[in-house]
Amino acid sequence: MQKRILPITTAIFFFFIIITGCSKLDTTDIGSDLLPAVDNINTFDTLLTINTTQGVFTTDSTKVAATDDQVFGKISNDPLFGTTTAAVYAQFKPTFFPYYFGNAKDTILGFDSVVLCLSYKGFWGDSTLPLQLQVKEVAQGAGGLWDSIYINKTVNYVPPTGNVLGSAQIDVRGLAAYNNIYTNHKDSVKSQIRINLSASTFANLLYTRDTSADPSKNAFLTDSVFKLFNNGLAIFVTGGNGLLYTNLADTSTRLEVHFRRKNGGAPDTTFSSLKVSTTLGSSITPSATVDNIVRNRAAQVSNPAPGEIYLQATPGTYANLSIPALSTLSNRIIHRAEIIVEQIPNNPVLDGYLSAPTYLYLDLKDTGTTDKWKPVYYDLNPSFTYDPDYKTSYFYPSSTGVDFSYFGGFARDKTDVFGNPIKYYNINITRHIQQVVTRHIPNYTFRLYAPYELIYPQHTADVIPFNNRLAWGRVKVGGGNNANYKMRMRIVYSKI
Repeated sequence: MQKRILPITTAIFFFFIIITGCSKLDTTDIGSDLLPAVDNINTFDTLLTINTTQGVFTTDSTKVAATDDQVFGKISNDPLFGTTTAAVYAQFKPTFFPYYFGNAKDTILGFDSVVLCLSYKGFWGDSTLPLQLQVKEVAQGAGGLWDSIYINKTVNYVPPTGNVLGSAQIDVRGLAAYNNIYTNHKDSVKSQIRINLSASTFANLLYTRDTSADPSKNAFLTDSVFKLFNNGLAIFVTGGNGLLYTNLADTSTRLEVHFRRKNGGAPDTTFSSLKVSTTLGSSITPSATVDNIVRNRAAQVSNPAPGEIYLQATPGTYANLSIPALSTLSNRIIHRAEIIVEQIPNNPVLDGYLSAPTYLYLDLKDTGTTDKWKPVYYDLNPSFTYDPDYKTSYFYPSSTGVDFSYFGGFARDKTDVFGNPIKYYNINITRHIQQVVTRHIPNYTFRLYAPYELIYPQHTADVIPFNNRLAWGRVKVGGGNNANYKMRMRIVYSKI
């Protein structure tokens, strides 16, 4: 956008005061209760038609850092959106090298078990169905891209896997309760997923590789030697209808090696932990991690019926919105301009546990390009000055992010005209529309979606975190020509 310098004449100065006054109204008018009443004498409102088309992100470049929440699971029964399969791959390493179990003077009497422990950070889906979990080893052929600390893989990357090491069936409703690690109740945890790995294979290999004098067999000599012994673990959900969330950097995420030891007294049972390394610059290289997500969408998502739009959280879908009437709308004082998005109810049970995204986001198609987008002007955060056309920084309110209390975009509840409970979203773009009708900035095409992160490569190679959880949420909403759940723009205004 080009900034215009206006000559200071009396008439233009008066015009500027009107525009400024409009902006002041806008900064305080968050809710409809603060707007002037629509009396059709001094204040009016109008509805503008939105043309909507369905879009699908065919190549998703989302990358999930080792310190972010990871998702794994299986959505096997969603007639609206299809199936989702998600798996987590991670290297669990000793915390120092050369590594040994127990204390320096312990005598190791034997190994009892190996348990993969994952912190429980949430669940999306049908919690009444048990989940079938499976752990495999990552194959040694997964080197190169998999194990490079310089390459962060996208959600499309799938390392090859080998033998099955363990499995478990869990009920997510009980994960918040305390779970005893030992039968004598001397230690317990909660909000932790626990999967026993095969004692006859993996645990015995750990035991035999701990004390060998032969470096080729001592898996705990160095970081690089350990990776030759175990290149990581892959965690799948093979049955159920939901997505689990974990954090690999959490203290309760670890590979517990339970063993019996003796050190000058009676034999004791304890465990040592292997962890996911996330620290750059230490003697131990960061662990390789990948969160792979595969969507197999139902046919109607790519080719929806007239008046329907399918919005699915990252890796997901989007809608293109255009409002032709804005191009010819006369100048006026805009008190409120908002896009209203309403859910089309389907199956209330499915819509209950396969719920709508927490937030929707709106950005603009950049003029003169086919694949570049930029943030909405002015309305993401009225307390932060930013310019979507600035090429290096300050193109987005990155220091504070979106002010959702002003911008809106979060899911709300209401009852439709037929008595059905539905979700709806109001997105406030008052300041932007004021500039369209007053300064005649371009009437951009909008993009509506439920992102996990924001990517604007023409500005920066960095990604901007957003408030949605990865893969959490989907909703069918009305398009611009839906008879009962029409997506529309409402403008409350005064004449000049």
